[in-house]
Amino acid sequence: MTTPRREFLLRAALAGSAAVTVPLEALWRPAAAGRLAPDDPGYGPLQPVNDETTGLPLLQLPGGFRYRSFGWTGDPLDSGARTPGAHDGMAAFPGADGTIVLIRNHELPPGITFDAKLAYDAQAGGGTTTVRFDPTTGLVTSSRTSLAGTINNCAGGATPWNSWLTCEETTLGPADHPLLQRGHGYVFEVPVDGRPSLQPLIEMGRFVHEAVAVDPDTSVVYQTEDRRRSGLYRFTPRSPRRLADGGRLQMLAVDGAPRADLRLGQRAGVKRGIHWVDIGQPDKAHVDAAKFDGGGVFAQGLERGGAIFGRLEGAWYSGGRIYLTSTDGGEAKMGQVWELDIREQEIRMIFESPGAEVLNMPDNLVVSPRGGLVLCEDGTANPCVHGLTRDGKIVRFARNNIVLNGERNGFVGDFRDREFAGATFSPDGRWLFVNIQTPGFTVAITGPWERGIL
Repeated sequence: MTTPRREFLLRAALAGSAAVTVPLEALWRPAAAGRLAPDDPGYGPLQPVNDETTGLPLLQLPGGFRYRSFGWTGDPLDSGARTPGAHDGMAAFPGADGTIVLIRNHELPPGITFDAKLAYDAQAGGGTTTVRFDPTTGLVTSSRTSLAGTINNCAGGATPWNSWLTCEETTLGPADHPLLQRGHGYVFEVPVDGRPSLQPLIEMGRFVHEAVAVDPDTSVVYQTEDRRRSGLYRFTPRSPRRLADGGRLQMLAVDGAPRADLRLGQRAGVKRGIHWVDIGQPDKAHVDAAKFDGGGVFAQGLERGGAIFGRLEGAWYSGGRIYLTSTDGGEAKMGQVWELDIREQEIRMIFESPGAEVLNMPDNLVVSPRGGLVLCEDGTANPCVHGLTRDGKIVRFARNNIVLNGERNGFVGDFRDREFAGATFSPDGRWLFVNIQTPGFTVAITGPWERGIL
């Protein structure tokens, strides 16, 4: 596939789908209070569906949908290593010969690296794997290590120039942990093809990273932070598409409201003007290194008037806007969904969960081909993949149904309380890929999408 064609497909995927021609704002009606629609997002009620790989009913889905699992923890990779566990953030890219390339995070702690050949730190257990998927057959054609020797690779984001930005959700270093040989808490860039540089993007900040979303017109990267008091950051690179050249890190602030606390007391649909304050020391991990507080970058922004969010996690670009999840924001502490208009420099909350029965702590998100939002739930009981409709309703699309008795790689246990992560659509919108973090595997779901909102 030629580079211009590949970039066109990738830009369409980053925007949700080439089929989406109306900006989301023109369609979106923010919910004054979250509402739970019946278990029917236009596709029918959820029911156990057997996995085409294992034959096991790992998921509950609407009728007409099917799926295949792959990339289980412990499966061999073509590069010689074994697939690590703790599958998390992920993105899909157009590959050669009509294939789909998935780059997948593994949120693992300090420990011996799973592949020393591509390790930033030999005593760090996380990293990324890259899988090539054939959408015609539904089969994996190759899999390999694409980055190792990092820790807590939680989420990240795709770039319009065919790479994955993987983010470390930590600020650990040799002074904080006896195993580690290098500092952590950075973003790393992983190309779709070829080897990564293994160099952290230091000027993007050292903090408890979660996800990123990239404006394809400017190469500006928007970054979320997963702390109880967290900030929203943007990184403006000196050179478009060349993040390693460095740039300017800033934190969002609300006009006329220094240090605005957006965790509570917000009304859906209210737009607030914003500006950005500079972070002078992006590599400062802590306010007090002796206390290992992890808040060095956040404190700099807060001092200049930066806004406070609650555990910002998912981020996705679509049509000049960034969609964000605050996992424990809101009066019920069950989550908020935000929309940042990067052209108008305004932010508004578009959804707040009134309770766990409606939405239990949203994490990763993606804009669907039909303009809704797909949300991965990170609560403690029976997590689901949800859709957020344009009229503010939450609908369930998938439910974890995993109970294993050693059928696959020796895993035994009831895993129905383990989280979904990394939801991402194929460039043509026919396949939804999503991870189950524990025991750790990926599923590719397809079916009659045109019948509903996703």
